[in-house]
Amino acid sequence: MLLDLLQSSYFSVFLIVALGFMLGRIKVAGLSLDVSAVIFIALAFGHWGVTIPKELGNFGLVLFIFTIGIQAGPGFFHSFRSKGKTLILITLLIVASACLTGIAMKYLFGIDTPIVVGLIAGALTSTPGLAVAIDSTQSPLASIAYGIAYPFGVIGVILFVKLLPKILHIDLEKEARQLEAERRNQFPVLKTCLFRVTNPIVCGRNLADLKIRLMTGAVISRLQRGDEILIPKANTVLEKGDCLQGVGSEESLNNLALMLGTREEGELPLGNMQVIESLLLTKKDMVGKQLFDLNLQRNFGCTVTRIRRSGIDLSPSPELELKFGDKLLVIGEREGVQAVARLLGNDVKKLSDTDFFPIAMGIVLGVLFGKLNISFGDGMSFSPGLTGGILMMALFLSAVGKTGPIIWSMSGQANQLLRQLGLLLFLAEVGTSAGKTLVATFQESGFLMFGVGAAITLIPMLLAALVGRLVFKVSLLDLLGTITGGMTSTPGLAAADSMVDSNIPGVAYATVYPIAMVFLILFIQVISMVII
Repeated sequence: MLLDLLQSSYFSVFLIVALGFMLGRIKVAGLSLDVSAVIFIALAFGHWGVTIPKELGNFGLVLFIFTIGIQAGPGFFHSFRSKGKTLILITLLIVASACLTGIAMKYLFGIDTPIVVGLIAGALTSTPGLAVAIDSTQSPLASIAYGIAYPFGVIGVILFVKLLPKILHIDLEKEARQLEAERRNQFPVLKTCLFRVTNPIVCGRNLADLKIRLMTGAVISRLQRGDEILIPKANTVLEKGDCLQGVGSEESLNNLALMLGTREEGELPLGNMQVIESLLLTKKDMVGKQLFDLNLQRNFGCTVTRIRRSGIDLSPSPELELKFGDKLLVIGEREGVQAVARLLGNDVKKLSDTDFFPIAMGIVLGVLFGKLNISFGDGMSFSPGLTGGILMMALFLSAVGKTGPIIWSMSGQANQLLRQLGLLLFLAEVGTSAGKTLVATFQESGFLMFGVGAAITLIPMLLAALVGRLVFKVSLLDLLGTITGGMTSTPGLAAADSMVDSNIPGVAYATVYPIAMVFLILFIQVISMVII
């Protein structure tokens, strides 16, 4: 009965996942495999003859890569601009050193070129690389070599990612907090203080003429004249002795003091009919609009004092483009604030709802994009493939944010659930496929090719770790993402992703993965054509 059940793919998948989680929770010297343990269980099941359909693995791969791209998209382009050159250099080092190691082993042990390119593709677990190796060499030896190198290519990257923080004695959670603090420091802290109007130049002039937001960068949220608390409007005329409450960075508040007069500490109370509320932007037709387009002060008599996005307070500049899930701190008369809430949506439930149309359509577009074949002449061509096509499309759509009524985003809970599901299906299929031929491959081809494949896997990662930490001073989280992306290792990224509650490795992976894939394909084609 058990044997019959094991032949049922759905039973085997969940049994592998369950046993993998049990194994992953076992700690040895403080080290555990976490979700990566699933692949080791899958290898054993594959050796015992259990098979998981390739389509199921591809389905999991598609979900995992798409959710990674959707989450990493907004940070991808910022990361590319701020530290992309460094990460790309490390990636080129990984790919180039892998190819050079393969070439060196060829001449050292007299290995045929088709075997070398197959070992390189397998050591870097690159299916597009294998396709190019087979097409370039027209030899079945490339696929055999790929099969020999692939198991360690998967396992070696996972173990390296797991062990590297221990070897370097680095607390990943602590480093994640430090990097998050540095990210927050890139955005000025918003403060609140009072200003007494004493400058005769501004007395008798209205706020529209003074252009306070443009000139200082600060926002006026309230005004006290005598005992009356007012919500300032564009036509509000300043009088000597007025007390204004300003919100902005330290620099903008200093500029406001130079314009108005005396700066004081404190905060003005709200009037009887005035409220201040945090409103969520959940209405689709508001996404992508600039704050200036809403004209909240003129239309509703309300002022936005700050916008909270991804845990960071942003200054409400008129040109700021609004994103789904932004939290706007709005002050005004009660009726005006309620009207703004209706305008923005302010529906908490919509943040947790999952619209499957953008997910399905995004994956369809990614698969189609992966089918493109770009020719460079002289028989050289490049195709993004399934993984590359979906990742690049997800990054692009996530960065675009909105196309007409379609919002290319997912709630955090939905993203995490689909990512975990996709990852588990992918690891189960990859592990059983590799385990099926693991022992036979050793018996037929010996340990030489396995050792060469292992060297091609390990040497680039060691070089990247040394150069990244010692030369470029890259954070370990960025380095883990760069190494797994440079090695085109999705299981490696999964291992890094499970070790820390941060999307930094995923962003780095997404930054370098397309580059690693392109250069690996080009290098394999060059080796196949030039080195005999």
